[in-house]
Amino acid sequence: MSSPQSQIPNPKSPISKPLVPELRDGQAIKVIGLGGVGGIVARYGAIFLAPLTTGRSGRLVLIDGDAFEPGNATRMFFSDCGNKAAVTLAELRPRFVDSGLELSAVEEYVTPENLKRLIHLGDIVLLCVDNHATRKLVSDFCATLDDVVLISGGNDGIGEDASGRFHQGTYGNCQCYLRRNGRDLSPSLTRYHAEIENPQDELPTEEDCITAATSVPQLLLANLATASSILNALWLYLCGAIHYSELAFDIGLGLMKPLSLPAPQLGKPADEPARAPVRPR
Repeated sequence: MSSPQSQIPNPKSPISKPLVPELRDGQAIKVIGLGGVGGIVARYGAIFLAPLTTGRSGRLVLIDGDAFEPGNATRMFFSDCGNKAAVTLAELRPRFVDSGLELSAVEEYVTPENLKRLIHLGDIVLLCVDNHATRKLVSDFCATLDDVVLISGGNDGIGEDASGRFHQGTYGNCQCYLRRNGRDLSPSLTRYHAEIENPQDELPTEEDCITAATSVPQLLLANLATASSILNALWLYLCGAIHYSELAFDIGLGLMKPLSLPAPQLGKPADEPARAPVRPR
């Protein structure tokens, strides 16, 4: 991710009311990417969402075509090797079987061919991937939907970037792209990020074996901070209090601040008319 630390302001919090999250009946939350960031988002997201389904229903859909391997254990928690979505679902389902939160897994990468089947009107999408090509793909598709919430988080890998600059792996960000009634309420993921608008990487389905094997290592604790920023944004949105479109952090500098970008303007999600959930086939 690009690292505009100089843009990080120091505003006073604009929140001046009690924060009470509410989940619309039948709401679908899609987690795309179940790796170092998404695995944390799925586990703690389920714990957070389950109590909100009391007296109603909600769905948490886990989407990933990748598999856990023994080498992932240094920065990911998993009980078995195998497809990441399926393994995570097997770990979570017994804990939430008596709640109103329905869990399911889709063992696929997102592609131009399956996006219409996986992401629907009214979804909340938590994008936890490590490549810009997927971020652009999902952001561009969400721009075609009348109502959708897209929350995307990512962080730097450890090593040199294409310009030769060395990254410690401590910087990351979280972007919130909201559309309602066919209008953008906040900037898309590509609006202020040329590296996403013009990605230099490829979709996981397009990568060759050599490229996949030489992926940039990431810092476990930066993954944790990224997951936390995504869940924080989800919580604020469900409270009707999301007041930033992008958050930047650097765990090495001890910083986490909203950027000076247009903020979403919205009321409480619970005030919206309910929509029948559409299930991935």
